[in-house]
Amino acid sequence: MPGAGSRGPAAGDGRLRLARLALVLLGWVSASAPSSSVPSSSISPAAFLASGSAQPLPAERCPAACECSEAARTVKCVNRNLMEVPADLPSYVRNLFLTGNQMTVLPAGAFARRPPLADLETLNLSGNHLKEVCAGAFDHLPGLRHLDLSHNPLTNLSAFAFAGSNASAPSSLVELILNHIVPPEDQRQNGSFEGMVAFEGMVAAALRSGPALQGLHHLELASNHFLYLPRDLLAQLPSLKHLDLRNNSLVSLTYASFRNLTHLEKLHLEDNALKVLHNSTLAEWQGLTHVKVFLDNNPWVCDCYMADMVAWLKETEVVPDKARLTCAFPDKMRNRALLDLNSSDLDCDAILPPSLQTSYVFLGIVLALIGAIFLLVLYLNRKGIKKWMHNIRDACRDHMEGYHYRYEINADPRLTNLSSNSDV
Repeated sequence: MPGAGSRGPAAGDGRLRLARLALVLLGWVSASAPSSSVPSSSISPAAFLASGSAQPLPAERCPAACECSEAARTVKCVNRNLMEVPADLPSYVRNLFLTGNQMTVLPAGAFARRPPLADLETLNLSGNHLKEVCAGAFDHLPGLRHLDLSHNPLTNLSAFAFAGSNASAPSSLVELILNHIVPPEDQRQNGSFEGMVAFEGMVAAALRSGPALQGLHHLELASNHFLYLPRDLLAQLPSLKHLDLRNNSLVSLTYASFRNLTHLEKLHLEDNALKVLHNSTLAEWQGLTHVKVFLDNNPWVCDCYMADMVAWLKETEVVPDKARLTCAFPDKMRNRALLDLNSSDLDCDAILPPSLQTSYVFLGIVLALIGAIFLLVLYLNRKGIKKWMHNIRDACRDHMEGYHYRYEINADPRLTNLSSNSDV
C-alpha cells in the first residue's frame, strides 16, 4: 500500500536514531562509572555527582529541647527545665545558650562528646539553679573563650573548675562572668558573716588556680555582697583588662593589690560601701598606665582622713567620674562634691553617723540592763553573801592568829626551850 510504503522509511529512521542515542548514553554511563580497581578518593567531583551512586551526608540533629541554627552555628536551650547538658549537641556549635533551666550540678566532663565540641567559643549558663561546679567541668572544650555563670547560687565552686584536669596548662578563656553567684543567706555555711567569708575564699581559690586564667581579659564579679577582696585574689590574672566589682558591699581595698595588673583598662567600683581610699591603693592606680577607675555611689566620709584622697582626685585623670563623687558623712558635709573640698573643710570632730550613734545608744542601754540585773541578784542574796563574808573573815583571823603565835614562840628563847622540853 502506498500509504504504508511511505511511512516505512520514516519509522525506520526514527528507530535507528533511538538505537544510536541509547548506545551513546550506555557508553557514556559505562565510561563515567568507577572501576573496582580505582580507589574512591580518585573519583572527580563531577563524576561523583554524575554517577548518582553517592548520597549527601545527613545533617546533624538538633536536641529536641533546643533551637539550632547551623548557619549561625548557634544552639539555644532556653527555659526548657533541663536537668543536665543535652547529650546530642551538634558538633558545629560555636555559641551555646543553656539559660533558665533546672541544672543544679555541673559534673566533670559535662561537655565530653564524640565528636568533640571543638569549635565552642561562647557558653552561657546563667539563670540556672547551679549549686556545684566540679573540677574539670569544662574539659573537652579547648576553644572556650567566653563563659557566663551569672545568677546561679553557687555553694561549691571547685578550685579547679576553670583549670581542668591539667592545672598547669593555660585556659583559652578570655571572658568570665560571675555576677550574682552568691547563695541566699539561709544556704550559706556557718551563718551569714562566716558564710560570706567562706564564699569569698571559694571564689578566690577558683581564680587563683595556677596559670589557668593567665590569659583572662574580662572578669565580672558584680552583686556578690563582697565585704573585702580576698588577699591575692588578682595575683594570677596578669592579662586582665576589665574588672567589674560594682554593687558589692566593699568597705575597704586594704587587702587588694592591683600592682601586677599592668594591662588593666577599666575598674568598676560603683555602688559599694567605700568610705576612703588609702595612699597605698592610690599609688598603685597611679602606676597603671591605661586604667580608668569608676567610683560613683559610695558613702564617702569627709573627715581628716580624706585629705590625701581629695588632693589626689584633683590632680589625677584616672577617675573619669570624679566630679560626681560627693560626701555622705558627716551631716554638715552631705552632698558636697569632693573636688570642692579644701583641707580646712576636713576635720576629725567626733561626729558620728546617725546609724552609729544609734548603735552606741543601744549598747549603753544593754550594758545598763546588765548592771541592774547584777545589782538585783546581789540584793536578793545579801544574807548569803553576808554570811559568806563572815566565814571568810573568821578563817582569815584564825590563820593570822596561828602565824602570830608561832612568831611569839620563835622570838622568845625561853618559850623556845619550854617548847623543846615539852616535846621531850
